[in-house]
Amino acid sequence: MNDLLLDVPQPFDFNECLVFLSRSEQEVLHVTTDEAIQKLMLIGERPILVELLEEQDHIRVVFPVDDVSDTEKECVEREVRDWLDLDRDLTPFEAMGAKDELLAPLIEAHRGLRMIGFPDLFEALTWAIIGQQITLSFAYTVKRRFVERYGDQRVIGDQVYWTFPRAERIALLEPEALRELQFNRRKSEYVIDIAREITSGNLSKALLQSQSSADIRQRLLSIRGVGAWTADYVLMKCFQDASAFPIADVGLHQAIQHQLGTPEKPTIEEVKRYGERWEGWEGYATFYLWRSLYGDV
Repeated sequence: MNDLLLDVPQPFDFNECLVFLSRSEQEVLHVTTDEAIQKLMLIGERPILVELLEEQDHIRVVFPVDDVSDTEKECVEREVRDWLDLDRDLTPFEAMGAKDELLAPLIEAHRGLRMIGFPDLFEALTWAIIGQQITLSFAYTVKRRFVERYGDQRVIGDQVYWTFPRAERIALLEPEALRELQFNRRKSEYVIDIAREITSGNLSKALLQSQSSADIRQRLLSIRGVGAWTADYVLMKCFQDASAFPIADVGLHQAIQHQLGTPEKPTIEEVKRYGERWEGWEGYATFYLWRSLYGDV
């Protein structure tokens, strides 16, 4: 049997993963159907197509076109578990959220939603920088151009699958190359600088993972182009820090306003007070509030 069967802690809702991953028709790094997620994963130097399917209290990982070694299977399992945050016990979050006016209805509606992230640090930082001060729709457009220009691809049947561009490839560029894709000048410089830091070995997820969240955040803030929002977003989505809190996030403020039904968005001080109630789970609270903004795709 070439498949993998992954245990998942309850609560877990595979359909909620599908809804989240289907948010944009511009998404180019995975393909979703009503029942499955397909993604091209770069395992070592080899792009391998994986398909994720729900099977009772498990996820079945299928390799539709590749023979994979046991070592590659182990890498794929780690990637999937990291991507979908499958190793976290959500019981304390649900217990806390059940008593919270904002979170209780969201947890009831989307029970089992996981904080889906970016296992790759370069992808997480690049996506966060692309998204600074532009609409989500335009951010997806820019990301698609970036991936289709510099990512690796495999054509299988009539479907093209892509991996996120490798840092070492982007490190060789000059800013004008990204300006052609509608990055502004500063974002072009930031992304290339980060690619060069990663390629040189000065910046890596492995090195940072051994540090405290506070130290990781300080290291991220030392990177040109990374402010508080970007650092907290990357802590949430790459390092799966459940307590990371992008407190100034526009979507978070919109979601709180929507949940409360108020005519105005909350102030930063009001958001801070909510965060105090969510201590230790600010990232998950934010993720569930974001979920309220896009309905059932």
